Amino acid sequence: MGYRKGYYRKDGTYVNGHFISSKRNSYKNNKGCAIILLTMTSLLLAISCSESSDSSGCPTKTCSDFATQAQAQTTYDSNRDCYKNLDADNDGIACENLPN
Repeated sequence: MGYRKGYYRKDGTYVNGHFISSKRNSYKNNKGCAIILLTMTSLLLAISCSESSDSSGCPTKTCSDFATQAQAQTTYDSNRDCYKNLDADNDGIACENLPN
């Protein structure tokens, strides 16, 4: 802290001096807020990316998850509503491009 000298205004009145802080408090340390915001954002992103099923509760499966067409067909037949993405042309045959 230091002592600020008094001064005269343009209208001739005198303003007394007073103690002032040598540090500027107008910009406080905002690193804590930035760290909290970054942590919350990364946490929400991690939670949203860790979901392995869609909004209906069905597990996400693609044709690349199966080695043969028979495996994909068995999974597709177990629940056609959940695994409808395995049958691209809606003909009842799942992952037609995989080997038998």
